[in-house]
Amino acid sequence: MSFAVVVTFQIRPGRMADFMPLMVQNAATSLANEPGCHQFDVATDPERPNEVFLYEIYTDAAAFAAHLTAPHFKSFDRAVAEMIAEKEVRTYAQVQA
Repeated sequence: MSFAVVVTFQIRPGRMADFMPLMVQNAATSLANEPGCHQFDVATDPERPNEVFLYEIYTDAAAFAAHLTAPHFKSFDRAVAEMIAEKEVRTYAQVQA
């Protein structure tokens, strides 16, 4: 079993160009440096220009908790805080293959 996390961000108007490079770097660093992070997709849609959707897969809830305390995540979180209008996080404890 795996642990899934989905996040939807609403980015403040005019801030997407600042937000996206930081988001993509956070995803890449998570995949490269966190053994418990197995997938980290960043998705956008031109029909919703201020929305960013994340789909993340971790070994378990503890691996996701470790992600939230990782230095690179904390730095990312601080850097983008004022760019975010809304953020919704949902977790799923069981992922069927």
